[in-house]
Amino acid sequence: MSIVLKKSSSDRIFDVVLYAGLGLFCLATLFPLYYVFIVSVTPYTEVLRSGGFVLFPSVFTLDAFRTVLGSNVVPKALQVTIFITVAGTMLNLIATTALAYPLSKKFLPGRNAMLLAIIFTMLFSGGLIPVYMIVKALGMMNTLWALVIPGMISSFNLLIMKTYFEGLPHEVEEAAKVDGAGDLATLLRIVLPLSLPILATTLMLFFAVGHWNTYFAGIMYLHERELYPLQVVLRNMIIAPSVSQELSVPQSELQSLPPETVKMAVVVIAIVPVLVLYPFLQKYFMKGMLIGSIKG
Repeated sequence: MSIVLKKSSSDRIFDVVLYAGLGLFCLATLFPLYYVFIVSVTPYTEVLRSGGFVLFPSVFTLDAFRTVLGSNVVPKALQVTIFITVAGTMLNLIATTALAYPLSKKFLPGRNAMLLAIIFTMLFSGGLIPVYMIVKALGMMNTLWALVIPGMISSFNLLIMKTYFEGLPHEVEEAAKVDGAGDLATLLRIVLPLSLPILATTLMLFFAVGHWNTYFAGIMYLHERELYPLQVVLRNMIIAPSVSQELSVPQSELQSLPPETVKMAVVVIAIVPVLVLYPFLQKYFMKGMLIGSIKG
């Protein structure tokens, strides 16, 4: 026999207010993305007719995307960003795994001191000037490696990886060592295959999103426009008085396109990859954050 509990009037009012608030929050979150996309596909005549604010355009055009992708600047910046994201993420995973695995062993000499030093860097950084001087001394100025090497190991992600290694069954590693496998063979053949879920999702997403959004490091260490990542190109387009100058295209090609439409097209190109990838990995993303926060 099932018992049906009726909600009181105050509970129903609370539910209505709660769902209304969540609906408004979702609308406020999604509206900027919607507006950016709408502006990027709106023709110039439609913008003039609506006074500059277009919510539901009657005509759509992809001229802005053709112009942006037809230039040499944005495709080159996109290639640079893809290289930074792929190469940087791979180096991040290798370096983080190489350091997190030994730190997951409680018998490691000096383990507590090393963990304390790592946590200390999360609270107090060395500052911008020392990092800049190190990058310059190593000869990485005006190279793409300046966007990858300085941040190759993240203390937060390192602790997540270490905590995950500590949660793996020790019996599996002990069985591998009984069969004659060394530490490196155990890591490559046993530990890493068991850690693929967190390596391929949580940490890869952390690192990849960080590299894809590289902005400040590109301004600090790069001086040639050909090396600029996509976010730096987007920033320069937003603050530049002339969009055609930043895209290196004749002004005649932009006569039928308002500057805001071109800028929004670059914004869409910059956010679409992450926007498409994130929903599929969101549950792993949250799981990885909980792993690092619940366990010691």
